[in-house]
Amino acid sequence: MRGRLRTAIVLAVLTAAPLLAAGRPSLNAYFQSTLKDAAYQKKTFDKVAAKWTTPARVPAVGKKTVVQARITKDGKLISTELSMSSGVKAWDAAARAAVVAAAPFDPLPAGYTYPTLEIHFHVSVVP
Repeated sequence: MRGRLRTAIVLAVLTAAPLLAAGRPSLNAYFQSTLKDAAYQKKTFDKVAAKWTTPARVPAVGKKTVVQARITKDGKLISTELSMSSGVKAWDAAARAAVVAAAPFDPLPAGYTYPTLEIHFHVSVVP
C-alpha cells in the first residue's frame, strides 16, 4: 500500500503560524492512490491544517516530519506513526498532535472498497 500513495494536496498552509527565522511551515498530504475523491482529500487536509500549531522550537529549512495515519471506513483514526523525524521533538509532536486532534474524519466515500485508508502528512519548513 505504501508504494501506492500519490500527491493529492500540496499547499503551503498554516498561515496563522508565527514567522520563522528562515522559512515558513508547510503541510502536504499524500493519500493512498486507491482514493480518487478530491473533495474528501481536501476536507481531510483542511481538518489537519486547522489543528496545526507551530511550536516554539522549529527545525531548519528543508527538514520535515512525516506522520503516517490510517483511518477506517467510518473515519476513525486507528493509528499514527512517525515515519520521519525533523530532528526537533516539539515539531514532530506538533505534527502528530494536529493529525490526532483532527480526528475523527468523515466516513470514507461510499464507493471506496478498501477497509482502511493511509495518508501521509508531511510538515516541513520551506524557504
